[in-house]
Amino acid sequence: MRKNIIAGNWKMNKDLSEAVKLVSDLKSELDGKTLNAVVIVAPPFVALEAVKSLIKDSPIKLAAQNMHNEDSGAFTGEVSASMLKSVGCEFVILGHSERRTIFNETDEFINCKVKQALANDLLPILCCGESLEERETSKTMEVVEKQIKAGLKDLTNEQIEKTIIAYEPIWAIGTGKTASPEQAQEVHAFIRKLLIEISNESVAENVTIQYGGSVKPDNSKELLSKPDIDGALVGGACLKADSFRDIILSV
Repeated sequence: MRKNIIAGNWKMNKDLSEAVKLVSDLKSELDGKTLNAVVIVAPPFVALEAVKSLIKDSPIKLAAQNMHNEDSGAFTGEVSASMLKSVGCEFVILGHSERRTIFNETDEFINCKVKQALANDLLPILCCGESLEERETSKTMEVVEKQIKAGLKDLTNEQIEKTIIAYEPIWAIGTGKTASPEQAQEVHAFIRKLLIEISNESVAENVTIQYGGSVKPDNSKELLSKPDIDGALVGGACLKADSFRDIILSV
């Protein structure tokens, strides 16, 4: 049975002391609460080790926001899967729209990263999603299908089942606009059907598909009530412990 997963992507926010405070506050907010979802935080690279030490005896898991697809080498400014494992990461976000659009990462490059993550026992959170123009020209499913098929290319059924997919319409990221629960469910159901074609029905039923894009406490419950939405990849609202808590507890 697939798990609900609520992940907070901090992006390029919070220095070391701020990161320590945020995760300490989040621990306090969740203390004694019954959680119906796996909780993940993805701080900047410089805070990974400090955050890991703070969440050691808590239900909170650690993710990185990105990684390179090579084991090591002359890749200035990059980090490898083994480096992330060494500081306690269990998950890694790959193919985020900001990586695709700002840093020109291709589907093929992202696929290499997914394979590298899985080879190093890191669980990838593979992001997909369309732009506003693509949404308005009815290309949503075409874009999502291309990104999913390319991102999962040459993976075994077992590897696909370990991969978390995050549908994040680009037009809803950081804009305050959110796909309606019905719009989100439509795409999530399409992804689930696509996974059946790529692998099989059993695998598809076990893959967690998150929604991301201006998820907030006031819309999370309705979004997460949909049958194919298995959690959220949260941006701005995860930067405050109380709002992230409210989203987590809305599952």
